Amino acid sequence: MEYSHKLIIDNISRFIDLTELEKQKYISLLTKVKVKKKAFLMQAGKITRYEYFITKGCLKVYSLDEDGAPHISMFAVEDYWTGDLASFMTKEPSRYFIKATEDSELLGISRANYDLLFQEIPKFERFYRILYQRSLISYIRRSNYGISLTAEERYFEFKKKYPKIVNRITQKDLAGYIGITPEFMSKIISKVNRL
Repeated sequence: MEYSHKLIIDNISRFIDLTELEKQKYISLLTKVKVKKKAFLMQAGKITRYEYFITKGCLKVYSLDEDGAPHISMFAVEDYWTGDLASFMTKEPSRYFIKATEDSELLGISRANYDLLFQEIPKFERFYRILYQRSLISYIRRSNYGISLTAEERYFEFKKKYPKIVNRITQKDLAGYIGITPEFMSKIISKVNRL
């Protein structure tokens, strides 16, 4: 089994047990995607056709406010899932952009194959339920941090929770995630480095 397939099967196997035949069936439903650094995987206004699993690289998910300022909702690296679930499920246009911050490789499952998967291997419904529950919990925690923590505390929380990501993203993108200007982010980092 090639590395990218092993990575996604290992991710799924944390939550459900699969037979060899089920693993092969699942792999057959996936599409390999490569995205160059600074290229878009997905753009706002388009319907999300795939849910993605990252096997290599780093991507950012963001929306733009009325002034065109980016608000980053997440970074996705190896062994993470990404996409716009609302658009994927409702077939309505997405509000999000997904852009590669590094050359990236992903495995995608289309909506048609997603539905086929549930018919042919019903235990995947459990896997995706767990995946979506964990995503919702993460979203709720992030929202709570946004209203209850200072910018400096949000920076420390990000560094603690995502130590492998913090050195792979720009200071500007980190500011967009924390919800502050790049200038204020620079002041926080300078202050932290003096400690």
